[in-house]
Amino acid sequence: MRTPDAPTAVRFVALGDSITVGLGDPMPDGTWRGWAALLAESLAPPGPHLQFHNLARPGALTGDVLRDQLPAALDLRPTMAAVVVGVNDTLRARFDVPAISAALLGTVGALRRAGAVVLTARLPEPGRMFGLPPGLARPLARRIAAVNAVADHAAALHGTVHFDAANHPDTYRRDMWSVDRLHPSERGHRLLAGAYADLLREWGLPVHRRPDPRPGNPPPTRAAQLTWMAVKGTRWVRDRCTDLVPQLLWLAAAESWYTMRGDARRLDDRLGRDLAAALASCTGDPTEEVDPTARAGQPPPALA
Repeated sequence: MRTPDAPTAVRFVALGDSITVGLGDPMPDGTWRGWAALLAESLAPPGPHLQFHNLARPGALTGDVLRDQLPAALDLRPTMAAVVVGVNDTLRARFDVPAISAALLGTVGALRRAGAVVLTARLPEPGRMFGLPPGLARPLARRIAAVNAVADHAAALHGTVHFDAANHPDTYRRDMWSVDRLHPSERGHRLLAGAYADLLREWGLPVHRRPDPRPGNPPPTRAAQLTWMAVKGTRWVRDRCTDLVPQLLWLAAAESWYTMRGDARRLDDRLGRDLAAALASCTGDPTEEVDPTARAGQPPPALA
């Protein structure tokens, strides 16, 4: 009689910012869960063959992930890792495309060379989530497009499991977002987890069960949402008022000036040149040859 094969051990490590921490998906005990934990539960049956470590931190930038989270992740010898980060970079006064490119490509490349299947994402536009007027939304859209171009490049270069959250038909539904419109609601976190589970199956990788798309906890009451914004959300607003808001107003003024002169395309061209130069000069590790079979949607031999 043939003995059933033992389950393959899964060591899933999540890197990123507050979205991966799980903000917007509160549990009854006051902790955050989030999409990465939901996905982890779906990868294998509960037991010693499933390990999940969430290293993500609220407010993390791409550079923080490279410097602080990557070394700890590599020490855990992950078989799978998530690198979903970049929104915070667009919400800062200084937006450094070469630094973002070097950090994201460096993080993804190191994890792939360590043998991990890596999950990456194209991120939605913050301006659309916040409902900002066009003059304020366009500069943020330009920035997130640059971050997404870097993520696309990392996916193609290193062969990642790449989810296009920016263009998913359900991404901008109001019920997918929490009261602050920056973090997914429980339903939004479940959308992310389910999308990655589907992609992993398409790649021929084992998934124990697909995460349930339906919320399992009662939605926060209006009073609870307002309390959260008053107690915890005010710190985010205060930080952004001294960092993002002055820069965003400057960006909006520049947008208006160039638009009135008929030169709005110059802003796109300038960022486009910075992006092209950054991608041309950064492969994540100049000492490593790129596997020509590693393309987005086509796993290299190590993942096949």
